Amino acid sequence: MKGVYPIVIKRTDNGYYVEIPDFEIATQGNSVADSMEMARDAIGLMGIDMEDDKKELPKPYSHEFSTEKEDIVTLVDIDFLEYRRKVDNKAVKKNCTIPYWMSVEADKAGINYSRLLQDAITNALGIGKQNGN
Repeated sequence: MKGVYPIVIKRTDNGYYVEIPDFEIATQGNSVADSMEMARDAIGLMGIDMEDDKKELPKPYSHEFSTEKEDIVTLVDIDFLEYRRKVDNKAVKKNCTIPYWMSVEADKAGINYSRLLQDAITNALGIGKQNGN
């Protein structure tokens, strides 16, 4: 699911403060571009948490907000499905045990244990490879 949400960027002494009214959250950035990226990240994290908790995502402009003359009001787009893939594709360390003789032979053959295990699990689950890995 894709969405576009308004954000309010306020200049501070140390950078920028970013309000995300629809999610009732805030973040900060070092520049306007960084602030927009941080807002996208905050919306993405909050959105997938809400989806995991079976909560409905807020509609854009569902919350009123006020601004001051020097504030920057802009929109940030987010693809929640793509964001989830990006976040959920992080590596996780798992420990497994194999016989010693197998370890010796696999090391001689230059087997990449992580790749082999990923391929085997992908195959066992009958799913396609994700993100070209």
